[in-house]
Amino acid sequence: MTMNNKLIEWILRIAVAGEFVGHGVFALSGKAQWVGWFANFGITDAILATKLLFFVGLLDLLVALIVLLRPIRLVLLWAVLWGFWTALIRPIVGEPIWDFVERWANWGAPLALLILLGWPKNWREWFK
Repeated sequence: MTMNNKLIEWILRIAVAGEFVGHGVFALSGKAQWVGWFANFGITDAILATKLLFFVGLLDLLVALIVLLRPIRLVLLWAVLWGFWTALIRPIVGEPIWDFVERWANWGAPLALLILLGWPKNWREWFK
């Protein structure tokens, strides 16, 4: 990997980690707006929704830590899918489509990092 690619890798690692730390802290704090979104998927018990959101927050922080310490392709794939979902959920719950568009970097940055590191050629490479 060239020096320039290494710099790009670190920029993307920091960007992805920042996104997941930010979302993780909001989730751990039980952001009221996000707790309310669970009702759109049949989870109307606010206590259960808050507990689920807390678990999501822990997972987000774990993703951030892994991406910073040693990015694993499978974790980056998760970050792409989760980033896409958390962007897409906005119009699903009634927010403007632009809230989805604005968050394309939430899945674009981990996807760019995954591609920069190299798309896995076999199942074992997903864990590298």
